[in-house]
Amino acid sequence: MGDYRDLRVWQAAVDLAVDCYSETRGFPKTERFGITGQMRRASVSVSANIAEGAGRKSDREFARFVRIAGGSANELETLLRIARRLDYLDAESHASLEQSVQKVRRSLGSLQRSLRAVDR
Repeated sequence: MGDYRDLRVWQAAVDLAVDCYSETRGFPKTERFGITGQMRRASVSVSANIAEGAGRKSDREFARFVRIAGGSANELETLLRIARRLDYLDAESHASLEQSVQKVRRSLGSLQRSLRAVDR
């Protein structure tokens, strides 16, 4: 595997994490250790797992971390919906973040398929 920083999915995941941090700044202070922290951790976990997996010795190991990154993306999407229902996110911000999560998930799926093809 080449440099993980060249992967578009990693770049999009980093952008997503930065956007999540920006949006959660406006959340209630009482949520600092609640949904705010969970959203931030889940968003960072996506790009961090891609980077960690890319540094592993085999495509099979990398694929495992890509699956974990996908799980973190699913977690983030759930937290976004909860934040929207609690009115912590407006409709426009929610839609934009959700669209970014879906884009990252699609890219993770493509990466997963390409790693499976190489592993055969």
